[in-house]
Amino acid sequence: MSLDRIMFAFAGAMVLISVLLTQFVSPYFMWFTVFIGANLLQSAFTGFCPAAKIFAALGFKTGCAFEGK
Repeated sequence: MSLDRIMFAFAGAMVLISVLLTQFVSPYFMWFTVFIGANLLQSAFTGFCPAAKIFAALGFKTGCAFEGK
């Protein structure tokens, strides 16, 4: 699995977890969802994503997420 696809999976999982926490634990977990969205937006414009740096350090190789295979 490439780093691009891992990042999509990680972001999706974090959004789902934050929605579940908001629903079942506390409405204040909505701020976690806001943080995830803001991080996705800033990484789209700047190209910097802390989670991608961590996954790259773990040895995952970069790929082209939208390339048809």
